[in-house]
Amino acid sequence: MNRRVITAALGALGACLALAACDVAEEDRPLTARDFPRPYRPVSDLGSNAFSTEQVRDDRREAATVMDWANIIRGMTVADIGAGDGYYTVRLAARVGADGRVLAQDIDEDALRRLGNRVERERLDNVSIALGDPDDPKLPENSFDRIFMVHMYHEVTEPYALLWRMRPALREGGQVIVVDVDRPSSEHGIDPLLLSCEFQRVGYRLIELERKPEIAGYIARFEVAGERPEPRDIEPCVQPGETDTEFSLTIDEESSSGDSNEFQGS
Repeated sequence: MNRRVITAALGALGACLALAACDVAEEDRPLTARDFPRPYRPVSDLGSNAFSTEQVRDDRREAATVMDWANIIRGMTVADIGAGDGYYTVRLAARVGADGRVLAQDIDEDALRRLGNRVERERLDNVSIALGDPDDPKLPENSFDRIFMVHMYHEVTEPYALLWRMRPALREGGQVIVVDVDRPSSEHGIDPLLLSCEFQRVGYRLIELERKPEIAGYIARFEVAGERPEPRDIEPCVQPGETDTEFSLTIDEESSSGDSNEFQGS
């Protein structure tokens, strides 16, 4: 066998091995997520649905602070993604009133069962409950004024797929409200620059981002911007500091206020 044939054979073998490695690497992902990139960051292990006791959270006015900041008013329709045991769900239900609606979604069937019992017990007639998937919140299109993602985004294993499929659920002028902690995603938080980058890659724009010591974290507000990219065209973000390219956190200056400027990069 001559050298050219040997080289071609080795090249073919290498390609086969690479493809096999890719296939093995994809086996732990849902089939419906494989057109999307993986996040180039650790994903936090699923934590307890009880982030803190509800009394402690109410004592520091967590839900009231977030709902005020997100401009939640009567008659709105809100999705609570990763609702858990329903701390935000029940308070959103009271805020939007009888003319509003709250959809509580989670991928944890046991948590949804407990929340369903609570909804029945407290007679929250404006609350619905739905099971989602790790890569798809399964929200109806053009249905929500706000989508809440509270202390859960760092646990999303397929962020690009989930955000991509979530986008059509927003009504015109609708917003996604994210509450999280500024620390590595391996430690149950996410750097706000990385959060902004991942949203932007799927076709959202950051409107405002502010630290809130009273809720021990920050709040971010996003809205739809531009065309939704094709899944295979999405370029994943890397963690800040891992490359020579700096992140740029762009905020709509007309909407930003207060502490949000401290997050701006260059």
